[in-house]
Amino acid sequence: MAEAHSISALSLTLTHDGISVSYDQELLRDIWHAFSRGYKRRLLRFKNDFVAGIFPVNLSSLVFVIGIAIVLAFFNMDNTLGIASFLRNYIFFYIFGPGIISKYLAVCISGTLLWLLLIQLLRLSIKTLLSYKGWMYENPHQKSISTTTKIWFQILHLISKSGPMLHSFQGALPRLPLPSLDDTLQRHLLSLKPITTEKEYNEIAELSEKFRKGLGRRLQRYLVIKSYLSTNYVTDWWEEYIYNRQRSPIMINSNYYGFDTLNLHPTTSQSARAANITWAACRFRRLVDRQEISPFAIAPKTKVPFCTMQYQRLFNSCRIPGEETDSFRHWHDINHIAVYCKGCWFKLPIHNGKRLLEPAELQDAFQQIIDGDLTPASGEEKLAIFTAGERTHWAHARKKYFNSGINKASLRVIERAAFVVILDENEHGYDPNDPSKLDAFAHTLLHGKGYDRWFDKSINFIVLKNGKVGINTEHSWGDAAVTAHAMEYILLNDLIRRGYDKNGNCIGQKEAVLSAERLKWQLDDVVQGQMEVSLQVANKLIDDVEMALLVWTEFGKGFIKKLKISPDAFLQACLQLTYFRNQHKFSLTYEASMTRLFREGRTETVRSCTTQSSDFVRSMLDKNCPREERLRLLRIASERHQELYRDAMTGRGIDRHLFALYVVQRYLEEESPFFNKIFPPSYLLSTSQTPLNQCDEDAKDLSSEARASLVSAGGGFGPVTDTGYGVSYIVAGENQFSFHISSKKSAPNTSSKKFRSDLIQSLRDMHALFANESSKPSSVTNGKIKTK
Repeated sequence: MAEAHSISALSLTLTHDGISVSYDQELLRDIWHAFSRGYKRRLLRFKNDFVAGIFPVNLSSLVFVIGIAIVLAFFNMDNTLGIASFLRNYIFFYIFGPGIISKYLAVCISGTLLWLLLIQLLRLSIKTLLSYKGWMYENPHQKSISTTTKIWFQILHLISKSGPMLHSFQGALPRLPLPSLDDTLQRHLLSLKPITTEKEYNEIAELSEKFRKGLGRRLQRYLVIKSYLSTNYVTDWWEEYIYNRQRSPIMINSNYYGFDTLNLHPTTSQSARAANITWAACRFRRLVDRQEISPFAIAPKTKVPFCTMQYQRLFNSCRIPGEETDSFRHWHDINHIAVYCKGCWFKLPIHNGKRLLEPAELQDAFQQIIDGDLTPASGEEKLAIFTAGERTHWAHARKKYFNSGINKASLRVIERAAFVVILDENEHGYDPNDPSKLDAFAHTLLHGKGYDRWFDKSINFIVLKNGKVGINTEHSWGDAAVTAHAMEYILLNDLIRRGYDKNGNCIGQKEAVLSAERLKWQLDDVVQGQMEVSLQVANKLIDDVEMALLVWTEFGKGFIKKLKISPDAFLQACLQLTYFRNQHKFSLTYEASMTRLFREGRTETVRSCTTQSSDFVRSMLDKNCPREERLRLLRIASERHQELYRDAMTGRGIDRHLFALYVVQRYLEEESPFFNKIFPPSYLLSTSQTPLNQCDEDAKDLSSEARASLVSAGGGFGPVTDTGYGVSYIVAGENQFSFHISSKKSAPNTSSKKFRSDLIQSLRDMHALFANESSKPSSVTNGKIKTK
């Protein structure tokens, strides 16, 4: 209908009196509004990029500099370093002659050039300032910090008062430093000590020394060149080889998920929750477009800027399958979302041409979809299974069956959507007396049925039938910290700022009436046969994964901070103890750390299994070891872990450097016994902490009760190796931790539920170490504080 109406807006008719032109004024007005809106958005985007690029100065400073230059020129004085004289005598003289026009035009242009030069010098100074990382190594438990760090923080605080935009610091962030070859190889050997026998260690040490003296030096020289010629020497290779070139399914293997709040459940209306979530996500997207998000989101109190590159890829983005390597696409000015309900796909507008649609308006549209008599077209229900299967298979099918006609048009709607909303038919929630309910919720978010998520999209919002919500996120575009920030903002605005009425419906007026457009498909038996191939692959993965979640409320961050131990270091030591109990050995451990203090930084690995942590674990399992010795070893292990974490964040990690060396070696087609031995590393315990409190500025006016109600269980991911565990955790408030444990059922040595049981014992054992040093902590159960 929309296409037919568009055609009738303008028509030409040949009559005896000539050509008659008829048109629909209202529709042409809408077309003009759409054109002008797009034009204004492009101008606004250019303006924001320009303002961010000249930070910390503003446009008024340009007027000031040119004004000073004009005043001095009136008195025949030149403050433009001779640029004005050169322009006047050698360029404008031949165009305008020797008059006043040449004089003041040269002054204006030279003043602008001088202004731009001063900006570049200022931004280079900021880059030099941000290269200082000594503050990372200051002891947080000391009463005072060094004078250098104090001055550094004061300067940053002063700069932050200039009102930076989201990307204001991007061009001023330093490049990721390239570690020395000797330093990386030495650290690598040290990380292998607790997991290798003496014979194995000596063998790797010998190979490492040969590599250091031979091939390693040549590979390092290539990396030195790349580090100077690129913004980040590792990120482009990381995204290409770790993500885009992987041919295995991204469902479970790569994508990760995130949870709703645990205790706050203000509505059971699926349409109302979907509408509020969509509205809040669109508001966050608008903040990103306008660069109104603070670049200090991760460290709001310290005002340290982090790389913000990943924010612009969160929405309007999709991973596109390729035969050899996938690609990532991002689009501007997208005004619709894709909706999946009861096996059918829809296009739903989120903008009426003048403003974002209100939640009440969106709720009506979602309710129409839910109440509709929906019968999927042949093959439509399981269409998304292509995104859950092998990447090359999906690339071939996409090229052959979705390259023309209505299939291509409908596929473009999904891939170019701002995001995807899944109206799921399941009901899940949190029951502290029944962990299996949260386990089932995690399975639904991680993979669903395989065919009811568009895993290629940057983000899928999954709204359950009972109004609970979660997300499934593609990983190549960015990391969990940005997703967590978006979800914090969305839940804050959905549940607290906007909320619901007493009947659980959206609050607000309904001025616009809209409806979703049903997407059309032509999927014959051949296409559906190809879908079955992906379905078998996906079902095999789904049947093999086991999730076990733990919401721990016996103690939390508040207790650990009293002990002057980092909560992350404490939990990593606890995980080492749990893993040893579970597997009776130590293994290479992966903990994700950010490198976003540098431009285009992604992640680095903290190898959490150290000699110090293994000494602590052995002491905990030694019945004859005194409590004081265990405490001493825990503190030593925690300090070592913090040192490794700081090294990773400041560009002194091991794994990304080794990875880049390995890529160069493969490019040169060289043979390396050293890399054959150590690469790829097998992390049998892969861990990650979900960041929290990135919306502190937005939530500073909330009461402690409101903050407690927003506590989430964080998110999780699938097992990284066939015989290992994946463990994600979140330090949710002062009195709660949440753990997400994944493993494969086919592995003879792993069990997520057994690991959860061992983890509970480890948490209690470690808490008992401090029983005589601290009073028993309070815990949060169902949002109410109880004192034990």
